[in-house]
Amino acid sequence: MLELVRPDASRHTDWLAMAEEFGRDRIDGGAMGSQTVDELRDPDVFRAWVDMLLDHERGSRVPKELVASTTRWVAVDGRLVGFLSVRHELNDYLLELGGHIGYAIRPLERGQGYATAATALALEECRRLGIDRVLITCDDTNVASAAVIERNGGVLEDLRGGKRRYWVDLR
Repeated sequence: MLELVRPDASRHTDWLAMAEEFGRDRIDGGAMGSQTVDELRDPDVFRAWVDMLLDHERGSRVPKELVASTTRWVAVDGRLVGFLSVRHELNDYLLELGGHIGYAIRPLERGQGYATAATALALEECRRLGIDRVLITCDDTNVASAAVIERNGGVLEDLRGGKRRYWVDLR
């Protein structure tokens, strides 16, 4: 069973195992901000980061260059398989390249429909937040992500800065 779970500092070991599978220090769609995987190995830094994510969900302590966002971890039968963020609004950068929804699925878990199912749940979160037109972007070369977006009703608007920009109408 796939579900979106709130970030929780008690899942530090599970989160690290997932993050390390990406094989890089920053993970697009991981809501890591300025943190790196290496920095988040420290349990205290990880706990503070989780607290910050939960604050951002409430619209608290959001730096002026960012927007409030809901971060969830994608879990299948309790096992963490990915990251997902829903941005509550769009700033100039997000309107051009980032979109409302960002996600990443562990490399060894791709191709099983998890990104499609998680994106569908993220769109439900967008509805709850009152977002009726949702922008989702992906790299122009990321055929799998484009398919995920299209399966969730995304209509390609254009290509900007190497990113495909899709809109999903929730009205």
